[in-house]
Amino acid sequence: MWNYSEKVKDHFFNPRNAKVVADANAVGDVGSLSCGDALRLMLKVDPETRVILDAGFQTFGCGSAIASSSALTELIIGHTLEEAGQLTNQQIADYLDGLPPEKMHCSVMGQEALRAAIAQYDGETLEDDHEEGALICKCFAVDEGQIRRAVLANGLTTLQEVINYTKAGGGCTACHEKIELALEQILKEAPAVATRIAAPVAADNDPAWQTVADTVAELRPYIQADGGDMSLVSVEGSQVRVCLSGSCSGCMMTDMTLSWLQQKLVERMGCYMEVIAA
Repeated sequence: MWNYSEKVKDHFFNPRNAKVVADANAVGDVGSLSCGDALRLMLKVDPETRVILDAGFQTFGCGSAIASSSALTELIIGHTLEEAGQLTNQQIADYLDGLPPEKMHCSVMGQEALRAAIAQYDGETLEDDHEEGALICKCFAVDEGQIRRAVLANGLTTLQEVINYTKAGGGCTACHEKIELALEQILKEAPAVATRIAAPVAADNDPAWQTVADTVAELRPYIQADGGDMSLVSVEGSQVRVCLSGSCSGCMMTDMTLSWLQQKLVERMGCYMEVIAA
């Protein structure tokens, strides 16, 4: 069972801007009903200032898809198309106080719909639109361009992460080899992606950070012995973010690994600590 934040629940049960914008002059469609997820984003853009005056959406999908679409509209209304175009799927997830790793594809779907709407408004044709050889996952209609953007924007390094962020390979699994080959080529062209997600964001002289870092370092050899790895990403108050890689990524025992670290931190710091996967 996935853990959803209160903001995800709020935006699911009380979605903002779940409506048809009758005078929309920019529309972005992504996904399809046959794939299980579909989103139409409608924007009313001021032609002089390019400011998004109104936004609405219609979505067919899970609670996370509805919440992500709702959050997306809240984040872009009142901004120019150029400003909105800088929005990342991670910012959508952060606005909702996080999404389960398996549901990150919902935030990516929102970003892709926004990208499509802006392109339509500007009269542009998006590249990698299922051209010959570009379609990788037939089950969910995911092309190489979508995978490339998700990998580069989120520092993805494993097959399971690509599945979580794009749904590609989450159906019949026949495209797993294609995904892995595409991922290998993307990482070869942009090797910095492999380490971006594990970059620490807290000061090394922070006592809490040092305690957490020491604890993670102590547990890593046991995790590495099973072919996985763990690195510290951030310490913000009582919340600790770690990056799991190798065999730990997508492993059924992930929750136990996180709980193991959390128990150690509670014992050493004498207060409640929450450990989540980045």
